Amino acid sequence: MSKLTKNQKLVADKIEAGKAYSLKEASQLVKDITTTKFDASVDIDVRLGVDPRKANQMVRGVVSLPNGTGKVTRVLCLCTPDAEAAAKEAGADYVGLDEYIEKIKGGWTDVDVIITMPSIMGKIGALGRVLGPRGLMPNPKSGTVTMDVAKAVKEVKQGKIDFKVDKSGIVHTSIGKVSFTAEQIAQNAKEFISTINKLKPAAAKGTYIKSIYLSSTMSRGIKIDPKAVEEI
Repeated sequence: MSKLTKNQKLVADKIEAGKAYSLKEASQLVKDITTTKFDASVDIDVRLGVDPRKANQMVRGVVSLPNGTGKVTRVLCLCTPDAEAAAKEAGADYVGLDEYIEKIKGGWTDVDVIITMPSIMGKIGALGRVLGPRGLMPNPKSGTVTMDVAKAVKEVKQGKIDFKVDKSGIVHTSIGKVSFTAEQIAQNAKEFISTINKLKPAAAKGTYIKSIYLSSTMSRGIKIDPKAVEEI
């Protein structure tokens, strides 16, 4: 059996096996156990008591994190010429229509979010095979298909994210960076968990939130007591 490195031993000493921490404790602990030299992302995994194969148990939504994500989000706004100036002013990195549709057809997907208008979805539908597998297809449910593209761009830039339960019943997303304060991490996590709670499907029976884990890039997961989420 290989010996633990100095950093691994430090982490092992700080996490109590089998213990479920409060959100406040976990938010500080995830900072304490992260030893990467770069500003690691803070991730949250929430296991739900749902069957994602059933349409009436699908959990999907959007949340605006109070402290943002800490990431630079590259936004492409596909809109009509009359909306271009407002989209640019709101912070969109790329604004246009036909030229970007042609670029995407050629394989260009160097963006994180695409926002568009309902009247343009007919043109974008043909891009589904390129955008779909990358999770970039605009969707009214996530707020990326809207008449007010400038507002949508601004919200994404300020920390609005969309999420969806995967086939294993887990919702996974990044909610910040290790450089955030423990309080900022806790606030973002609480907002995310609260949003998921509000989306509980009527068809879901038994325990809805089964487990919550907080981790950073390359760190161990820290188990959170779902009952202690409110205590921050």
